[in-house]
Amino acid sequence: MTQDEETRKREAADDKLITGAFQHLLDTYIKSRHRKKVDIITKAFNFARQAHKGVRRLSGEPYIMHPIAVAQIACEEMGLGSTSICAALLHDVVEDTEYTVEDLENIFGAKIANIVDGLTKISGGIFGDKASAQAENFKKLLLMMSDDIRVILIKICDRLHNMRTLASQPANKQYKIAGETLYIYAPLANRLGLNKIKTELEDLSFRYEHPEEYNAIQQKLASTQASRDTLFDEFTAPIRQALDKMGITYAIKERVKSPYSIWCKMQNKHVAFEEIYDILAVRIIFTPTDRANEINECFNIYVAISKIYKSHPDRLRDWLNHPKANGYQALHVTLMSHLGRWIEVQIRSDRMDEIAEQGFAAHWKYKEGENGEIAEDDRELNDWLHTIKEILDDPQPDAMDFLDAIKLNLFASEIFVFTPKGEIKTMPAGCTALDFAFSIHTFLGSHCIGAKVNHKLVPLSHKLESGDQVEILTSKSQHVQPSWINFVYTAKAKAKIQAILRRENREIQKKGEDTLAEFLKKNGLENTNATVDKLINLHNVSKREDLLQAIGEKMIILGEKDIDEIKGKGSGGKQRGWRRFVPFIGSKQKKGAPQQQPELFTVPDTFNRKKPIYITDDNIQQYKFTFCCHPIPGDDVLGFIDNKKQIEIHKRDCPVAAKLKTSFGNRILDAKWDMHKKLFFDATIQLEGIDRIGLLNEVTRVISEQLNINIHKVMLECGEGIFSGTLELRVHDRDDLKAAIDCLKKIPALQKVSQLM
Repeated sequence: MTQDEETRKREAADDKLITGAFQHLLDTYIKSRHRKKVDIITKAFNFARQAHKGVRRLSGEPYIMHPIAVAQIACEEMGLGSTSICAALLHDVVEDTEYTVEDLENIFGAKIANIVDGLTKISGGIFGDKASAQAENFKKLLLMMSDDIRVILIKICDRLHNMRTLASQPANKQYKIAGETLYIYAPLANRLGLNKIKTELEDLSFRYEHPEEYNAIQQKLASTQASRDTLFDEFTAPIRQALDKMGITYAIKERVKSPYSIWCKMQNKHVAFEEIYDILAVRIIFTPTDRANEINECFNIYVAISKIYKSHPDRLRDWLNHPKANGYQALHVTLMSHLGRWIEVQIRSDRMDEIAEQGFAAHWKYKEGENGEIAEDDRELNDWLHTIKEILDDPQPDAMDFLDAIKLNLFASEIFVFTPKGEIKTMPAGCTALDFAFSIHTFLGSHCIGAKVNHKLVPLSHKLESGDQVEILTSKSQHVQPSWINFVYTAKAKAKIQAILRRENREIQKKGEDTLAEFLKKNGLENTNATVDKLINLHNVSKREDLLQAIGEKMIILGEKDIDEIKGKGSGGKQRGWRRFVPFIGSKQKKGAPQQQPELFTVPDTFNRKKPIYITDDNIQQYKFTFCCHPIPGDDVLGFIDNKKQIEIHKRDCPVAAKLKTSFGNRILDAKWDMHKKLFFDATIQLEGIDRIGLLNEVTRVISEQLNINIHKVMLECGEGIFSGTLELRVHDRDDLKAAIDCLKKIPALQKVSQLM
């Protein structure tokens, strides 16, 4: 076969693939409840196909398959209409081709062009060295929402398809994209009520970041499927009989906990897969006889099934009368099965189920006919957008602080709090009385001296619970205190406190700046960023503003040691945040003259960041090992190129690494262990249990004699028959640590055995 024939054959196969995918999109759209605007969708498809002609993705498929897939998700999984489908088909045209937003506006109208413009602005942009590209992109994304929420919905569709096709990317890109997804997009999908998509994003991120754990949980889920099916059938049989007698049209579905949520529970509770008892839940979805009466029908079903099974008194969740902020409505009840297992039952109407799966896309229907605008009476959505604007109004917050603020405020669970007049206010779970004060008014917050919760006097730091009635107490003599920032929870309160403190601190910092400038001039030293960085390192402060503040408050008195440090004669500031690995050869570190340590590896400009780095017995001292997560061989790890072009090693699930993946994705490296049990690493095990004579002896015997592991340090405390403490061990790798934990769990008196970070 000639080359021309091969090319024609490949083009024919591509055409068949593309045409089939687009036809599937049209078929899905035609079956939907939207007005049938097939012509404009076909026009958008033909335009995008021509614009992306000849371009392929990393996987090898024609590029146009990506926009079609994004449009398919928007149509089928979010229930969006023709405007969104067209925007999804065209979403990469402006960024990747010669066409402009004006071209799209002339051909498809302002509405579609504006959404594509929003999506293009999110993807593009040049930022300063210290700015986080992803955080800046996220700000843009949220700003676009106030114009048209479809921008963010299509962006989530785009991210979902990128995650589904992540296998074609190199490992370092996989960690970046998966980390970003877990840190931003999955919580955002959850906040928008896109439960199904949120779960898939989490599972896909988990699959690429921790492939072994993901596969292990999938295998265990598969092996226990038969027993779950039996439990489900036996549990639901009497429920079906009761609902049939009531004449209700219903469906009962099995809901299995996702691998990611199972893994999170295993990590947080320090339990094995077999110890998780809420893997199975039951969902009753019914069609109400009267839409206006569907909440009452939910409670009627609850009454009927609670006559069959005993309900857990503390596990009734009424999301019917107080829906979640993402629009979710249902009644959750936990029932005791005849096999002695607690099983959660979720009761919701078909309308509530659609909202639970498709979120705002189902809740706020677009008027695709006249103006394509979102309904104006969407109070909860507007409240959410207002909260976003308040956070964005905060003058230039640090990129990572901004992301944390967004996560705290927008993705948190809610509680319901009452004012003295009985009005309900929704607040994030974990908020304090001071948060509540700032949520009402800045003046109230800044002059708050305490609160009355349920008519009892409490301090500012008192954490509120759902159902609390709160009255704020103020005094004109009260002023904002720096310590307040440590116990407020909401982004609004933190932003207001920081803004007030910044105003007050500006004068002190100006004084510090003048003092520093005078000191440097007097000693013939240059006032440069490099000079200031040396002083920041010497005095162990985190940034320039903190240094100037301390100088202005005379907490730092500049002198000879500062001059020596600037001239390079000082000992340097205390290294923070990382350590060089010190090898333990044999069971004890060898004594004698300290060996000269090799230099830390510096990444050259020609370094191939797509290839993994291998941590070996010989080169381990060339990398920085972080205190934030204490990685040891066997942990899933990644590398991060810091500002000095040296490589830090983090666990992939480390909170610091999550931020690094989101902020500095181009500096993430795939890191793998290639160790051969020559070196020892410190690992700490936390113990809790019932105290008895000889217990410590039994613990140490298991570790030292049975496993032949060296115990480096023991710290135990006992009181009222309960003991808790830590064991610091010297282990080769994660397998050694797991063996120690598994053996200790077999000691009956030990209630909890887990690794301490």
